[in-house]
Amino acid sequence: MKIAYLDCMSGISGDMTLGALVDAGVDLKLIQAGIDSLGLPDCRLIATEVKKKGFRATSVTVEHEPEHAHRHLHHITDMIDGSDVLTNVQKELAKRIFTQLGEAEAHVHGSTLRKVHFHEVGAVDSIADIVGSAIAWDLLGVERIECSPIPTGHGFVKIAHGRVSIPAPATAELLKGIPIAPSQVECELTTPTGAAIVSTIVDQFGYLPPMKIDTIGYGAGDKDLDTQGNILRLIVGEAAESSVVDQIWVLETNLDDTSGEIIGHCAELLGAAGALDVYSSSIQMKKNRPGVKITVLCYAPDVDRLEKILFKQTSTIGIRKWLASRHILPREAHNVETQWGTLEGKLATLPDGERRFSPEYEACRRISEAGQVSIQAVYQEAMSAYLKTQDENA
Repeated sequence: MKIAYLDCMSGISGDMTLGALVDAGVDLKLIQAGIDSLGLPDCRLIATEVKKKGFRATSVTVEHEPEHAHRHLHHITDMIDGSDVLTNVQKELAKRIFTQLGEAEAHVHGSTLRKVHFHEVGAVDSIADIVGSAIAWDLLGVERIECSPIPTGHGFVKIAHGRVSIPAPATAELLKGIPIAPSQVECELTTPTGAAIVSTIVDQFGYLPPMKIDTIGYGAGDKDLDTQGNILRLIVGEAAESSVVDQIWVLETNLDDTSGEIIGHCAELLGAAGALDVYSSSIQMKKNRPGVKITVLCYAPDVDRLEKILFKQTSTIGIRKWLASRHILPREAHNVETQWGTLEGKLATLPDGERRFSPEYEACRRISEAGQVSIQAVYQEAMSAYLKTQDENA
């Protein structure tokens, strides 16, 4: 599988994205042809090699005639739909990015998607950055896009609505549910355009996945930073096929004054609310008190909901959490036929290609209770049925 990884050590913006894609090998002439089809006033993309704190990168700037138009979303989507050069995939991706941006702007300004004005992002250079990036991602031809946590920088930035703190309101809205990386840089590292792009195209946020690297592209931001190179790194390659890369959140809390009944009840609520796994460990706490550590594994969208359950159902006053990368074996549903009927399970593929069958506990329990047989007997029957089918297919 061909994948791409966005390493956002200095955040992300539209021009940085476009620069990294061009530096990774996407033909600028093909991007320019798509931009020309939008009917923008004399809009040209200029790619140059620059240095940022000693590192080489590609800077893509947009040159165009001066204008003062403030466009609505429908003006931009009509422009995109009217192109006779853009493919359907490119049109849809560009419109999805602009719609994400429009929904964020509408929310922070208390407006509607139809009425919201695009100020900075409705200008020619921003349109070129977003549509150009949509074209370039399509031409790059990756099947999966992953991304590092996003640093936003800190301080203040001036926008059309005045002076606001970083991240700008629309940027913060777009980054909901996305892991934010710490940064001491007093500068706007991530723009609304960059946030709209990653919130639309990225499949997974986390660490660099296992892959065979083929190409690395470097896109330069327009500012020069004192402490680091203002660069977006795009890594393109082939994903390792032996495992699936996944990122989860780990939540932990220590308890020394909560009964086992309450902990058990809380674990059931956490599981029902979407936790991937919940388990407890015996620990020794301060003043030699025996305690229990509750660990919860979950995906990013479920973190807030599960934290609320922990705070409400236990005596904890603090929860530790961090993002963890894990490798999981590719798996698929697989049924076997037993003397009691069909039994559901999973079939995992090991790195060497060997396949391993695991019966589903709930399916075994259901058959055990209905047939008045031990669950161990059901497990043994399921494994025998799977091995029999393997022998027959060998």
